[in-house]
Amino acid sequence: MTIRIPPLLTRPVHILTHDTTLLVQRMGGILPKQGTEESAGFDLYSAESVQIPARDRKIVGTGIAIRAPHGTYAQIAPRSGLAVKGIDVGAGVVDQDYTGEVRIVLINSTSQSFQVRAGNRIAQVILERIASCNIEEVSSLSSLMETQRGSGGFGSTGK
Repeated sequence: MTIRIPPLLTRPVHILTHDTTLLVQRMGGILPKQGTEESAGFDLYSAESVQIPARDRKIVGTGIAIRAPHGTYAQIAPRSGLAVKGIDVGAGVVDQDYTGEVRIVLINSTSQSFQVRAGNRIAQVILERIASCNIEEVSSLSSLMETQRGSGGFGSTGK
């Protein structure tokens, strides 16, 4: 009986790996930190002291620049502890090719001014995958597919 052993691979094998490192350039700021090992986001810190008047908004610097891993972008999200105090975050996308300081739009929806001190946690950064696609113009979406909702929005489902 003869046993045939297949030849060893002679070509290089490329193993696909996914880079999972968030690169951070510190420009006087504090490095982002996870609150717990299983936290979805990393806390972002204010690099400056800012007073946000009642029902107003301010752009607050973090003193860092970031580069998200390939195929992802950084979503800037509110922190629940500030949200319950009426402080929200606006305009929160950091594209992979943006190289400047991460700056946070803080919105004060209360009737009192709000003090942000340098070193305060003001937002969180969450990495999300990018789903790339092509764009094709069509004359009508409804002619392509009937849906239960149709063009109804803003509470049209009654839920």
